[in-house]
Amino acid sequence: MNDVNEPVRYQLLDDVALLIVDNPPVNALSHGVRRGLKENLARALADPEVAAVVLYCEGRTFIAGADISEFGHPVVEPDLRQLLDALDMADKPIVAAIHGTALGGGLETALCCHYRVALDIAKFGLPEVQLGLLPGAGGTQRLPRIIGPEKALVMMTTGVPISAGEAHKLGLVDQLVNDDLLSNTLIFIREKVARGQHHSRVRDKQEKLLDVAPEIFQQARHSTTHKMRGFLAPEYNIRCVEAAVTQSFDQGCQTEAELFAELMAGPQSEAQRYFFFAERQAAKVPNIDVNRSKRPIAKVGVIGGGLMGGGIAMNMANAGIPVTIVETSSEALQRGLNTIRKNYESTVRKGRISDSVMQQRYALITGAIDLNALADCDLIIEAVFENMAVKKELFARLDGLAKAGAILASNTSALNLNDIAAVTQRPESVIGLHFFSPAHIMKLLEIVRCEKTADDVIATCMAFSKRIAKVPVLVGVCPGFVGNRILAVRQQQAARLALEGASIEAIDRVLYDFGFPMGAFQMADLAGLDIGWDSDNCDPSDIRDRLCELGRLGQKTQAGFYDYDDRRRPTPATLVSEVIADCAVLKGVHRRDASDSDILDRCLLPMINEGAKILDEGIAGRASDIDVVYVYGYGWPRYRGGPMHYANSVGLSKVVEKLRKLQSTTGDIFWEPSPFLVNLAERGQRF
Repeated sequence: MNDVNEPVRYQLLDDVALLIVDNPPVNALSHGVRRGLKENLARALADPEVAAVVLYCEGRTFIAGADISEFGHPVVEPDLRQLLDALDMADKPIVAAIHGTALGGGLETALCCHYRVALDIAKFGLPEVQLGLLPGAGGTQRLPRIIGPEKALVMMTTGVPISAGEAHKLGLVDQLVNDDLLSNTLIFIREKVARGQHHSRVRDKQEKLLDVAPEIFQQARHSTTHKMRGFLAPEYNIRCVEAAVTQSFDQGCQTEAELFAELMAGPQSEAQRYFFFAERQAAKVPNIDVNRSKRPIAKVGVIGGGLMGGGIAMNMANAGIPVTIVETSSEALQRGLNTIRKNYESTVRKGRISDSVMQQRYALITGAIDLNALADCDLIIEAVFENMAVKKELFARLDGLAKAGAILASNTSALNLNDIAAVTQRPESVIGLHFFSPAHIMKLLEIVRCEKTADDVIATCMAFSKRIAKVPVLVGVCPGFVGNRILAVRQQQAARLALEGASIEAIDRVLYDFGFPMGAFQMADLAGLDIGWDSDNCDPSDIRDRLCELGRLGQKTQAGFYDYDDRRRPTPATLVSEVIADCAVLKGVHRRDASDSDILDRCLLPMINEGAKILDEGIAGRASDIDVVYVYGYGWPRYRGGPMHYANSVGLSKVVEKLRKLQSTTGDIFWEPSPFLVNLAERGQRF
């Protein structure tokens, strides 16, 4: 047996050689693993006493993918393709014993083995598309040969894993077992050897590639164009499967290698790989171990049964956590509960959950019209309307009735949480949990640290967010926190562009073409123009105030910046153009033309500049945290990484140059670059 410290060990069990991968935490295919597998495979193949080889992994999982920290660096041999070719060409049968997940390079490794035995709870997938890549070690050529091109297209263009049961039905797994994986795998391969059964190489399989309907590729393109607009990797994956059908194995592998190299060198994959690490980094809090010193949360209370409060309650029920909703009246409570039930029924109709699961989740939600019903809750989340006096009064009452150790959280999107915490005798237990609407769908959760919030409260909420399937980002207290504060400057400039003569359709089109799911004005209509609107203090030169006075509140009234039909499809509104022109006259705004590049710069540069100010003030701890907020909360295209990554890709010196030019042209201090941004640019640094 080799040194136990090696990531791959060799063990001989009678006539079977065991290659044991032990590279915690997920047995990634690092250089050490690749080298160890290749050397030990050669040892097994050279030993005349060895009749077969078993590839087995220690720990919680089979090989869960490549070591993506090596991506973008010079390849150290053996590269993965060399290793997998050696497995595929072996003259002795090799079986992969699979538990946990076989993902990416892990599944590619298993595909090169002649047989696959798996625990019945294992998962299989090729998620490279989510990193802006494709399987680059022959996986695009081998998978279609085993499960057929149509199923391979789905796995490769979505990156969604399949179950062991599905893998077995597709022929990806030869045998399922429910326990004792290694012993059952040894029995399986010894039976093959005893029968003298010939093992065929995957590269030689052709049956699944015959009589393939060309339409499957067009269907795949249609599906990915709709679901992954703007992403390059899905199309490149499709081209590789086409190559598997139309070219020889070696030619297909060459096509795969060329397309992989093109993606790897491109900006989209760089951004998506950056974001992969950014999301994981956001879950970490400097000087706080989020996995320790946590308060228990067994029951949650939500104050407010509206769209936001109801969505928050659904998050709890979906995670199996009992939750009590408190409303001010029986009628309001019943409306809220009815909306929750309708949301669940819609999910059942779409086939996403069963009726029995819906009933189980709904049973976890109870209602009350008395705050005292929350006395035994471990976490209480306030989700009432944005009024400081109301929230202060509410938190003062909660302070008197909540049990010791309970966490008091506000869902405010902009108000000063330090002022709210100050009305309690337990400011260390007060925190912001800013959910995004619709709360049961949107994954982002801004966790807002107040001046006196205790470390264990932060740790508890960071860990709890994952329990309810949210992506947490820790931020500080300021108006709008990170997301809405940055959004405000973009919306301000979008409105200014409209006043200067750019059509709202052109502004929205430019943002849509950049990769946002919708433009600034469509987004405002979706949210509702009356959010935060003060009808007692209207400005006749303000576009939004004028539209709200006209009853044009957005999609919910079928009229806002756009007119909407019954299917919520927008069309330009002549009345809105007239209102904008009138507001421009009242403000004395000079009308001028704006090119698409002008529109894009004036919408995105303020976001970058505001992000720099947020970093300088310590509201966000990392530039990458801002990017996570914007991708998950506001639809910034993942293939562009987020506003701060985008700034790095443009070049901070170029960003400063553009800001200064706009300041000089307009005479508006709004465009003055953040000193923090200027300092980074002058020193040749990045966010």
